[in-house]
Amino acid sequence: MGAITIPEPDPGILARRERIVEGLRAILPGENLITDPRELAPYETDGFTAYARVPMAVVLPETTDEVSRILAFCSAEGVPVVPRGAGTSLAGGAIPREDCVVLGVAKMSRVVAIDYANRTARVQSGITNIAISMAVAEEGFFYAPDPSSQLACTIAGNIAMNSGGAHCLKYGVTTNNLLGVTLVLVDGTVVELGGEQLDAPGLDLLGLVCGSEGQLGVVTEAIVRILPLAEGARPVLFGFPSSEAAGACVAEIIAHGIVPVAIEFMDKPAIAICEAFAKAGYPLDVEAMLIVEVEGSDEEMDATLARIIEIARRHDVATIKESKSATETAQIWKGRKSAFGATGRIADYICMDGTIPTGRLPEVLRRISEICEGRGLRVANVFHAGDGNLHPLILYNVNDPADALKAEEAGNDILSLCVEVGGCLTGEHGVGIEKRDLMHRQFNAVDLDQQLRVRAVFDPQGLLNPGKVFPLDSRIAA
Repeated sequence: MGAITIPEPDPGILARRERIVEGLRAILPGENLITDPRELAPYETDGFTAYARVPMAVVLPETTDEVSRILAFCSAEGVPVVPRGAGTSLAGGAIPREDCVVLGVAKMSRVVAIDYANRTARVQSGITNIAISMAVAEEGFFYAPDPSSQLACTIAGNIAMNSGGAHCLKYGVTTNNLLGVTLVLVDGTVVELGGEQLDAPGLDLLGLVCGSEGQLGVVTEAIVRILPLAEGARPVLFGFPSSEAAGACVAEIIAHGIVPVAIEFMDKPAIAICEAFAKAGYPLDVEAMLIVEVEGSDEEMDATLARIIEIARRHDVATIKESKSATETAQIWKGRKSAFGATGRIADYICMDGTIPTGRLPEVLRRISEICEGRGLRVANVFHAGDGNLHPLILYNVNDPADALKAEEAGNDILSLCVEVGGCLTGEHGVGIEKRDLMHRQFNAVDLDQQLRVRAVFDPQGLLNPGKVFPLDSRIAA
């Protein structure tokens, strides 16, 4: 789009390209090293497709030892490394530069061990999110965080961005379900953080790594918490005459201390888009819709839903549709989980990711509409309403530079609004390059310097995922 700056590559590194490639080939012979320009093209961007750069090389290691040797070599050569999971980042977290080596973990996708007695699983970091739940489903367990991209996104990326999902209201995000990692530092040193116990001794370095966007090390294995499947789960659709009414209903549900498994919000444009794709039975004659899911025994679900329905009626609910079967439940969630892909069928869009206090939802929804309409743009809102994690989809024409710039400016204004009302720039997508230059809105110079000092302890040269998270005028951001 042009507003975000990607630093120029280091000509000195590019001049040594052949030597660097030969050094990598000595570690990873064969197809696990990619240097052909045509084969490098898929790695030039991620889910934030407005920006792209073709990397110098891509390496696809299969073991922690290979990752260690690659990082040790690149560190000695001063070559930047961009860790990459499945490339589903919506914030540009895996976009490289021409002087970078992309280190993909896609081939590290095994379940290493499962301990049902202690409710843990050790997995390689390239495993997909959904594959963990699939591996333990026969024993009645699941892995709770469920990003919309869970069919494709990897645990490596989930850890990097501290991803959440629709069910994070009850079960938390990645950091609440992560017990330990095997981390390879930039110089090749391998360390174990956390472990299978619920509370590891010492400093909480695991909490530091989760959400660090690949700038402190490369995670090659993870120990995650697995949970018993609930006795039952039941989603209900609620249709409202306005987004403000739906937002007020969410705020009151939370204020009453009710904790459903999920509260998902869609406004009228999002409802129409998702219904056209999924045929989920969404009401098309309302301005906003909530998907509220509860779980437990039939008696528990009946009692909880009765309280929620009572609250919804106080906010002029127009439609109440309760799932009556597993098929209906699957369709309801298919519509929500397909929101981003379904929107991509009709328009280019930027998917924003900010978090606000739930009590400010009605006001923020109104102001999001004003921000987009003021620039002649359409917006579809779909997000995790229960924890205030917003995902406005700003629709625009990617082939029109002026339209693209307006969309980016609108996104910046929306994220600034989140900070203004007491929220933050990101809930689960991370900062990447998308929000990098907005970090000044959330943090002052002292805050940013403290964060950079922590990063420098792990990566003094700033070689891991450079140009991300921190504004480029920061000390070692580039």
